[in-house]
Amino acid sequence: MDISYTRSSRNVIALTAICFAQLMFALEISSVPVILATLEKVLHADFKDLQWIMNAYTIACTSVLMAAGTLADRFGRKRMFIISSSVFGIASLMCGLTHSAPLLIAGRFVQGIGGGAMLICTIAILSHQFKEGAERVKAFGIWGIFLGFGLGFGPMIGGAIVALSGWQWVFLIHVPLAVLTLALAFGSVEESSDPDAKKLDILGIVTLSLAVFGLTYYITQGAEIGFVSRAALSIIGATVVGFIAFVLVERINPHPMFDFSVFRIRRFSGAIMGSAGMNFSFWPFIIFLPIFYQSGLHYDVVTAGFSLLAYTLPTLAIPPLAERLSHRYQPGTIIPLGLFTIGLGFLLMRFGATASMASGWTMLPGSLIAGIGLGLTNTPTTNTTTGSVPSNRAGMASGMDLSARLISLAINIALMGFVLVAGIADHLRDALANVLSAADLQSLAERIAGGGTVESLGQHFPMLLQADPSGVVVHAALLEGFSWLMLYGGISVWVLGAISFMIFSPSKTQR
Repeated sequence: MDISYTRSSRNVIALTAICFAQLMFALEISSVPVILATLEKVLHADFKDLQWIMNAYTIACTSVLMAAGTLADRFGRKRMFIISSSVFGIASLMCGLTHSAPLLIAGRFVQGIGGGAMLICTIAILSHQFKEGAERVKAFGIWGIFLGFGLGFGPMIGGAIVALSGWQWVFLIHVPLAVLTLALAFGSVEESSDPDAKKLDILGIVTLSLAVFGLTYYITQGAEIGFVSRAALSIIGATVVGFIAFVLVERINPHPMFDFSVFRIRRFSGAIMGSAGMNFSFWPFIIFLPIFYQSGLHYDVVTAGFSLLAYTLPTLAIPPLAERLSHRYQPGTIIPLGLFTIGLGFLLMRFGATASMASGWTMLPGSLIAGIGLGLTNTPTTNTTTGSVPSNRAGMASGMDLSARLISLAINIALMGFVLVAGIADHLRDALANVLSAADLQSLAERIAGGGTVESLGQHFPMLLQADPSGVVVHAALLEGFSWLMLYGGISVWVLGAISFMIFSPSKTQR
């Protein structure tokens, strides 16, 4: 009786540690976007810096995801969890103390390394430590609640932290959380490993990471260096070579981290397209949406964070319904339906953003519907990717699912930034072509996209204050850019939803 009680108590403490780690990982995705406009001012960051502040974290997570799982299996999941949580905490301290955009980007990359490894370890530890049916279901359910809470309430938490104590504490808050996580984990988390763990697929990790980074860099920096310049073409050429090398390496490796043969399974491929689809539109847009609320609607950081709840909270409420619908109508129907719903939400948000009296209320219907679509898609895709392959491949399938999400997120942060700037620049060319040069108009568009005010823009472009003293043109250009961006987000997710639907069909050939 005493042994059972002790084990039960240890499991509760271990679960608490795991949930704190999950909360930190989720908050770093959803709370940082709301402070980007603030970072633009205090760190004198340009729009590309703001994109890299987000993408450094995402690309780092993608790079270490599969490697961390293999290392945890070989050298101990608890050991890897302790190391990754420590790295995350130290990197958070580095981010909070910096006063430079490049150093913050570097800190975010290190933070992403710790966060990606920490995420993989939490799943492995839960699977090992909670083996009995009811206890296991409850543990994973609580873990999911903390993930959802961090993603759903992150924007509001980030806004409140900035209002109360400054932007630095959006990062520094993780330092005491990491210390608490480590204190709880040391005595409660059981060590486990896999004696048959595969070797680390170093070539696969390096080639995939270089391909993702190369494509992201090309999209982000292309306008500055010229999309068809020799340097840009060299970058995209190296990216293509890196991706081809990745495919070849994975095909000849006896223990690949990506087994491409599973893509022959229609249910797996259709679900992976769902993972890519929702992370191709919904999650990257949360990075730009706070800029719309703050610069487009002139909300303060707290109101902007509160307004984002309409976008994120449905992702918490809908998954149980989505799971029941998925069992009743099959994932091949629910996943494409969820993607279509996200796209519908984007088009409704576009309608609300371009209304004559645009506000958080006109954005509300579209925000809610997009969040409902994400909720319909998220859980069925995860369950379908892992459930459509043999049990001995479930871990790899889960890793491929997470990689598809993070890679889609990294690439579309860059793509959405490009579309936003292009829409703003198009409006500026019509309104200010006789005032500023083409190069200055492009630079101005990037600063507007980053949340620059008329006063701050006037310091760099004195002619702007004479041509647009009240900021009417600047504001209209920002709204035009977001109109393009929401249209792009809606159409792109519809295209991916249609591809997912075609892959799932015909139902008779599903395996």
